[in-house]
Amino acid sequence: MPPHRHAPGRSARPGGLRRVAHRLLTLVAAAAVGAGMLAAPAYAEPSVEEIEAAIDKKWEQLEPTIEQYNKVRAQLKVNNKKSADLQKKIQPLALESELAMDRVGDLASRYYISGPSHDIGALLVSAKPDTLTEQLTLLDRLAAHERRQIQGVTTLRDKYEGEKQKLDTLITTQKKQQTELATKKKQIDVEIKKLEASLPKTTVKTENCPTINGVVSEKARIAIRTACAQVGDPYVWGATGPNSFDCSGLTQYAYKAAGIHLTHFTGAQWNEGKAIPRSEARPGDLVFFKSDLSHVGLYLGNDKMVHAPRAGKPVNVSSINTMPVAGFRRPG
Repeated sequence: MPPHRHAPGRSARPGGLRRVAHRLLTLVAAAAVGAGMLAAPAYAEPSVEEIEAAIDKKWEQLEPTIEQYNKVRAQLKVNNKKSADLQKKIQPLALESELAMDRVGDLASRYYISGPSHDIGALLVSAKPDTLTEQLTLLDRLAAHERRQIQGVTTLRDKYEGEKQKLDTLITTQKKQQTELATKKKQIDVEIKKLEASLPKTTVKTENCPTINGVVSEKARIAIRTACAQVGDPYVWGATGPNSFDCSGLTQYAYKAAGIHLTHFTGAQWNEGKAIPRSEARPGDLVFFKSDLSHVGLYLGNDKMVHAPRAGKPVNVSSINTMPVAGFRRPG
């Protein structure tokens, strides 16, 4: 019996099908994986550094508002004092004017309205005509002198009252500005708190002040020592110590300990010191940042400063090169 033969080409069919099926499965799997990647991309959670950068960007909007608030509040404090001082000056002037008016009225009633008094009667009997004329002329001069006194006093009083009225109008305007700024600050504060809530609960590391050399004066040394003692204290906007600070509040507090008064506002502090080139900056100088002077720190030398950075970051020592430097000023 002849041997059984397969039809040509049929012997390779099962193996060929398996290979084709394998290739198809591989292509389908690859396509599925690709489609899955396109349909559901993976997003990484923002890092702490990215959140910090977002807060810093938001802070760039907030800090000028805080310093503007500090400016209005400082001006309001000065103007309230001026108004109170003017009121103190007006009160005695008003009294002096009233007394002078009384004296003129008394003279008028005694010598011109009620007729000759006992004193004038005595003069008519005992005095010579020329003496009586001199006495009456003297009385007339006294009355004129009193009238001039009244005019001088009332003119000065009116001047002070006019100044006080202007100040009171300005104070009203500034109080309105203060309220508007506080509202704006609250709006931005809400955004800052949202970002801060995203941060993991970690302890912020603070760098202590280094050894300071080349301090410009003993007062600067006291200011540095005072500011460095606050490292780790929290940032609180509008605070001037002793346990919390904003940036201009810290520099004000430090120099107050040295007997030098600085206004709680960066713009004012810029004008309350002597301009110093960066090449001549010494420890104890104030270093200001950004074109709007919205941040200030106390320079320590070697491009370091102690400052109150922002909400969420306590008083700390850091490089002055993290922000654009506007210039240096030397208080006192």
